[in-house]
Amino acid sequence: MKAIIKDIRTIPIPVPIPDSYRDGNRDGKSAVYQLFAKFKMYVIFDVYYIRKLFSTSVLILFSATIFSQLKLIEPEIYIGLNAGQTASMVNFSPSVKQSYLPGYQGGLVYRYIADKNIGVQAELNFSQRGWRESNDLYVHRLNYIELPFMTHFFVGRKFRVFFNIGTRISYLFSEKTLTNNTLNSTEEQHIKNVENPFDYGFSAGLGFLLKIKQQVFQLDARGNYSMSDIYSNAKKDYFDTSNNINASVSLAWLIQLKNK
Repeated sequence: MKAIIKDIRTIPIPVPIPDSYRDGNRDGKSAVYQLFAKFKMYVIFDVYYIRKLFSTSVLILFSATIFSQLKLIEPEIYIGLNAGQTASMVNFSPSVKQSYLPGYQGGLVYRYIADKNIGVQAELNFSQRGWRESNDLYVHRLNYIELPFMTHFFVGRKFRVFFNIGTRISYLFSEKTLTNNTLNSTEEQHIKNVENPFDYGFSAGLGFLLKIKQQVFQLDARGNYSMSDIYSNAKKDYFDTSNNINASVSLAWLIQLKNK
């Protein structure tokens, strides 16, 4: 019993003494059992747990030191331009038969890398979307200004393969019917303008780049899926869903800024 007490430090907690102990029952087993059975808050600090806590703290500190070694000596900052082609449609429910509508996109790119194999990328783009119904009966163009904000994963040094994933928000600043061969159609998408100009969703894509001194030339393909609808989807409305879906392929030229 003395050997156990040497390895244990206890914090006294005021608790009532069991009747059996008051009555002169000095059986240690009985008293301890009743204390734990009746009161389940008995704080014990064992030397073993102190050693374990110390070891864990050292491990965390060591891991943090190793992780800090993965950081680049100097951040990489890039700005540039991108341009490419899009293929778009709208996910209507009830469904509307359609094929992909080609369009264009282009804009500004900003990329910041401060860790090994990971960075962030933001863009400000003009992007053409819309839908083309089967047999070109009806074609409608949607022009957006969009702001994607993505995490940039990559491997390599001069030649890199990368994966971007993140979110984007967009605003519809104009729309136009390019073709209308429906002859006095009463379909909702033919007679109504877009009701929700704000758009938000997810973006993800793969690409590769070649770095030549301070310049970067890259090609990437990306898929975009909107979580918002272009038409109202209340119970009284015709469409349950009407979200944008599009893919894009683009070329980009970036230049690395020198650190001060």
